[in-house]
Amino acid sequence: MTRVQNWFTNILRWFDSSAGSDHIDASSRSFNFIRVIPFLALHLACLLAFYTGASTFAIVFAIAFFVIRMFAITGFYHRYFAHKTFKTSRPAQFVFAVLGASAAQRGPLWWAAHHRHHHQHSDQEQDLHSPHHGGFWWSHVGWFTCDAGFTMDERRVRDWMKFPELRFINRFDAIVPALAAIAIYGLGEALAAWAPGLGTNGLQLLVWGFFISTVALFHATVSINSLSHVWGKRRFETSDGSRNNFWLALLTLGEGWHNNHHRWPQSVRQGFRWYEIDITWYGLWLLSRLGIIWELNPIPKHIKEETRQLDRMRRTRS
Repeated sequence: MTRVQNWFTNILRWFDSSAGSDHIDASSRSFNFIRVIPFLALHLACLLAFYTGASTFAIVFAIAFFVIRMFAITGFYHRYFAHKTFKTSRPAQFVFAVLGASAAQRGPLWWAAHHRHHHQHSDQEQDLHSPHHGGFWWSHVGWFTCDAGFTMDERRVRDWMKFPELRFINRFDAIVPALAAIAIYGLGEALAAWAPGLGTNGLQLLVWGFFISTVALFHATVSINSLSHVWGKRRFETSDGSRNNFWLALLTLGEGWHNNHHRWPQSVRQGFRWYEIDITWYGLWLLSRLGIIWELNPIPKHIKEETRQLDRMRRTRS
């Protein structure tokens, strides 16, 4: 009976992430198959592309939805909710929390809590997604499939727990991506009827615009866990293995400047030099010009000077 109850509780967690929270082992790193069935199904659904085929519109839509949600993850889930590198209004905070939640990477409070834990214990044994403790696949996706990865330490996000709308999104984190998938399917059906020249339909747009886009977005995001601590260059001698990687920075709109970030996580900008492309920073700067966000934390003068000195030393040695 205990096993059946455990299965039932894990199924409930597909819809309510707090279900059975009093009985979950927050330290368990064992693979939880039932809990990750939706995650596995999302990947398998991408294979439907062989049935639906592709269209230019569906592919462009997938890329656009990838970029919009990546910005919500990097700019708001990461730089706002986890690090509070700028301020915004409560309505804007909610809008970008919803956009981030549509990426199917859990809720903003769960995301921020895990990321804050990562910075406190970066590349130490307590760091749940360090490639130096478990290897590439564990840091890339394994940590996400265990109970320790599903739980959230509310003490780490007390500053956000006062917002009931954020707690709701965080608890019922499957609602937003589910509604997004339904809306995308409906859009595809509408286009099939009203603009047949686009060559798309509900199922095709769902597969490319949601399933494939979401899976690509997930793997791009977690590549910062699995690759940015082993692949790239180290400008700063931080206490962890964080590295800067130009290609990952392009893929993740600026998150690949990871060694910079670990040197000074309080900065809203992660590309410390003008040539370090940080698309998230450009987007946040634009939002600040529009008055949607404000009080952006700059790179301090002493960090700028340290950056220049280290770059000069590197050029001299080469």
